Amino acid sequence: MGVKFAFSGGREGWVRVLLTGVGVGLGVALLLLATAVPNAMQARSDREYARMGPQFGSEPAKSDNTVLVANVDTEFRGSEIRGRELEPEGLRAPLPPGGRKFPAPGEMLVSPALKELLAAEGSALLRERLPDRVTGTIGESGLIGSAELAFYAGGQNLAEYDTGSNVRRFATFQEDQAPSKEMDPVLLLLVLTVFIVLLMPVGVFIAAAVRFGGERRDRRLAALRLVGADGRMTRRIAAGEALSGAVLGLLFGTGFFLIGRQIAGYVQLFGISLFPSYLNPTPPLALLVVVAVPAAAVVVTLLALRGVIIEPLGVVRTARPARRRLWWRLLLPLGGLGLLAPMIGKGTENGHFNEYMVTGGVVLLLVGITALLPWVVEAVVARLNPGPVSWQLAVRRLQLSSGTAARSVNGITVAVAGAIALHMLFAGVQSDYTKSPGQDHSPARLNASVPKNVSLADARRKLAGTRGVRHAVALSDGTIGVSKREPETSMRLTVGDCAALREVAKLPSCREGEAFVLQGRGGSVAPELAESGRRLSIDPTYEGSEEGTKTVWTVPRGIKQVTPRMDPTGWERTGFLITTKALPAAAVSSLSGQIYLTLDPSVPEGHEIVRNAAAQIHPLVNITTYESSQRSNSYDSIQRGLSVGAACVLALIGASLLVAQLEQLRERKKLLSALVAFGTRRRTLCLSVLWQTAIPVALGLALAAALGLTLGAVLLKMADTTVAVGWTNVLTMTGAGAVVVLAVTALSIPPLLKLMRPDGLRTE
Repeated sequence: MGVKFAFSGGREGWVRVLLTGVGVGLGVALLLLATAVPNAMQARSDREYARMGPQFGSEPAKSDNTVLVANVDTEFRGSEIRGRELEPEGLRAPLPPGGRKFPAPGEMLVSPALKELLAAEGSALLRERLPDRVTGTIGESGLIGSAELAFYAGGQNLAEYDTGSNVRRFATFQEDQAPSKEMDPVLLLLVLTVFIVLLMPVGVFIAAAVRFGGERRDRRLAALRLVGADGRMTRRIAAGEALSGAVLGLLFGTGFFLIGRQIAGYVQLFGISLFPSYLNPTPPLALLVVVAVPAAAVVVTLLALRGVIIEPLGVVRTARPARRRLWWRLLLPLGGLGLLAPMIGKGTENGHFNEYMVTGGVVLLLVGITALLPWVVEAVVARLNPGPVSWQLAVRRLQLSSGTAARSVNGITVAVAGAIALHMLFAGVQSDYTKSPGQDHSPARLNASVPKNVSLADARRKLAGTRGVRHAVALSDGTIGVSKREPETSMRLTVGDCAALREVAKLPSCREGEAFVLQGRGGSVAPELAESGRRLSIDPTYEGSEEGTKTVWTVPRGIKQVTPRMDPTGWERTGFLITTKALPAAAVSSLSGQIYLTLDPSVPEGHEIVRNAAAQIHPLVNITTYESSQRSNSYDSIQRGLSVGAACVLALIGASLLVAQLEQLRERKKLLSALVAFGTRRRTLCLSVLWQTAIPVALGLALAAALGLTLGAVLLKMADTTVAVGWTNVLTMTGAGAVVVLAVTALSIPPLLKLMRPDGLRTE
């Protein structure tokens, strides 16, 4: 009978069930997306690993079924472009994933996104850097995302430019299995907290959505009591109505998810893009959603009816409700703190966190917000002073139904509290996953890695003459030690002319043919290794690897000890400094050349001009930009996932709040029309709606800030990190919540104006 009422109650019934279905559907769509995230991340990882080829073990010998692959990655206006040059060494050479045939020299296969970028009007510099003719596109199996920029180019004579890991020989691109490593305990804590924080608001919204139209439903149930239904029967009928709305929400949610799945192929958020085929919900988790949502709808409806007395002549909820009790509401956050307290101080060194205790503790704290907010709203609005008419209308409405107002903002309160705690945790542990080079560089510093078979002096001269380059320093790096059987004696070797060596050390004087030994805070060379006449091996090969060059260099008499200075990378160097003419000719090929460039910030597109100049020298000249810090890939991945998830949750919050607002306005249609008929100004009613939303939102955000800071402090203590509050993040998150609510209020004004008509008094 309840299901029949839901779908056959005329226009009112259909509107009510559609609102419930849309509200629940939005939540279900995000839950299904959450169940698909593990598969999507695993699919990206598997595809990335599959195209890398075997990373361990010795390289195969040249044969008819091998291919040389050179890493020619580049960057264009901040976007990374994955590039590989391919040179098949036989007719049976393996094709990389996504490739249908090998491109010839002068040809390339590109990803659809790169093809579109190359065709864009402002990409002339990129077309100059990648002049090869496009002969096809890379298939989906060779890309990790629909918006990835990638290309395969035809290579030539790559064996001559062997630069270690930059050029490799493969007989297959398939590896037996992807490497697995245990996740850092603090990173695991981050992952668990992110998932809980992102999914809790969804559950809160679904619980609120199934109660749409609650007051009208109770009046219908009173009519059923009049014709003979008892209390239990009315509750079962109400559960049937809620169940029908939840099932319709499952259908809507599935439809929203399938639409969003296709849209995902065209969207890039925070540098992450996906293919629709990645987003396949994990079957057990999807089944859990299908079962849990209708069950939650029934439970929430029955719990809501516990405090309502439905009699044949009306609903005894219009009388003054009993005051809400505080004691049991405080038990929830206190219980959450109790579960988290035993893990305080664990950090990364004392084993893993108990996943169930972390999940339970965070959930109880966030659920505690939803329990405390109705009490806070009721306690505050009961003490609000009189004011303008719009204020009085809003306050009186909140005093009569503060629970409805609290439910509508519960989701955003939970989201803001969780986000504040997460930002505190991320900010607190960031230094543990960030490596600073010791000096903050401007963006106008670049580094060019030059292949061994390319003249370093010629490359420096060409780059120094490039427009926008202020300064170019060329240094060669290598290792020097006693022998390959004593790898612990190896130290760094830096080679360059006197001007270049002055960039890394304080030299009292310098002439070609001299050598120096560095003694500083970063480490000193053992005195016995710097003795005059000591014979050292340049590029000694460690035990177990193939034979090295065995180039011997003799420590000159009276070698000078010098103090290091910050080099262009921001570090202090150690080891030996040798001028170019003091280096044995046979050792040149064992060194790797680096050119450090300082650019003129006033020259537009300076980075791109330098990259084009480097590509003309040789495709294997790799240009990188200095950053003030380098962060762990796992940490960055989790933070990007949080950003993407937060964007989705905020979108859900806005949409669901709008649906809830429209439902409340629809229930008050006759009241609004009556107020207008009595002469109330429309502006007054619009302001009353704004106050009605703003008061519980302000209280909710204040409560969210308090509990969010508490949860963040506890999580930082668990990670064994100093507790610090980033007030900028707190204000940003509370501001974002307030902006969402204001936007929803603004969008609800047009339907409000439509409802404020005298014909709204008409009844049947």
